[in-house]
Amino acid sequence: MPRLKDLMDIFLQPGELFVADAGFQIRTILGSCVSMTLWHPQARVGGMSHFLLPTRGHAVPEHDWDGRYGDEALHLMFKDLQAAGVSPKQCQAKVFGGGNMFPGQQRASHITVGQRNGEAARALLQKHGLEVMTESLFGDGHRQIVFNVSNGDVWQRQVRPSRLEISADHYAVKGVQK
Repeated sequence: MPRLKDLMDIFLQPGELFVADAGFQIRTILGSCVSMTLWHPQARVGGMSHFLLPTRGHAVPEHDWDGRYGDEALHLMFKDLQAAGVSPKQCQAKVFGGGNMFPGQQRASHITVGQRNGEAARALLQKHGLEVMTESLFGDGHRQIVFNVSNGDVWQRQVRPSRLEISADHYAVKGVQK
């Protein structure tokens, strides 16, 4: 993954988001979580989120909004972009993540947390009139993400679990359940 020396490097933990100007790159690692990036090409200002769940399921006052939830993270990014003088409606959107971290384990619903997160990100952006320019969603394993705010590029590397890791995880879970 490229690490640009002339840009300030910010690493997002789960539940965090960051809005910045062209002097920054924003990085994170995603499993079933999802990152939405918003970038304004003329202003060269953008932001990235790292959310864990689509929504908390009930409304809370604005001062209690939390980046762990996709809907609230998007509203927080909108506020930060507006504070930076950028209209979120003029931003380019990209979405990443939603990986299946336990591909050897099937659930009755067959819908993973990652799938719910990815579908929620698409729906949220569409609801706010933002076209998704690029997406890399779902699949097995985790992703490493780097967002270069100076030019809007987002690099991603998906790391799929090896068969050995899947088997080891599967057996470890079976052993715990006995």
